[in-house]
Amino acid sequence: MILSQLAAATPNRLDPVQLFLDADIVVQVVMVGLIAASIWTWMIIVSFSMRMSGIRRRASAFEADFWRTDDFDGFMQQHAKRNVPIARIAGAGMSEWRRSTKGGVKDREGLRERVALAMEGQVAEEADDLATRLNFLATVGSVAPFVGLFGTVWGIMNSFFQIGAQESSSLAVVAPGISEALFATAIGLFAAIPAVIAYNRFSHAVNAFEARLQRFADRFHASLSRELERL
Repeated sequence: MILSQLAAATPNRLDPVQLFLDADIVVQVVMVGLIAASIWTWMIIVSFSMRMSGIRRRASAFEADFWRTDDFDGFMQQHAKRNVPIARIAGAGMSEWRRSTKGGVKDREGLRERVALAMEGQVAEEADDLATRLNFLATVGSVAPFVGLFGTVWGIMNSFFQIGAQESSSLAVVAPGISEALFATAIGLFAAIPAVIAYNRFSHAVNAFEARLQRFADRFHASLSRELERL
């Protein structure tokens, strides 16, 4: 009869909510922090994916029309208020071109170098802007497992304390605390794994887009160099 009552009271599967509620307050704080980091990580993943998709689409449309236009000033004014990194790179190059040719061309090589530097600086700025929020993914990916491990260590220490307090080394005494402690490590891995995968993938996407911007800058610089030879 007693054995049947114990079997009925013993859960036949893990209950994450109950593990959280039964955990020590320190372990609960660790879990809450890791869950919040995981939620924020997924928000970054979704928002960055949507942002990169939109930027690539606008960049392709801008670049296709840019090389066909005959009215550069009108074309740039049309795209001035749009979030198009390539447009800002072209604008940086043309701004330096106009400033350098305003009083006549005295140093052709110096002009070429200044235009190239202006566009290269804008390329770096655009890449830095895209990669700003990726640092959080890298931080979560590297720190979350250790934070979860801290919760686990604390929970196991608490379990050993219970052994001493109850003067019993029975598995029934320590098993619940150890389960709760290990749950903290599981949450840490749950937060870290998507963050690491997303960081690696998004870093590659930013590097590839930066290379695309640099190719556009080089091509535009070549066009301006040909125009300079006609002056």
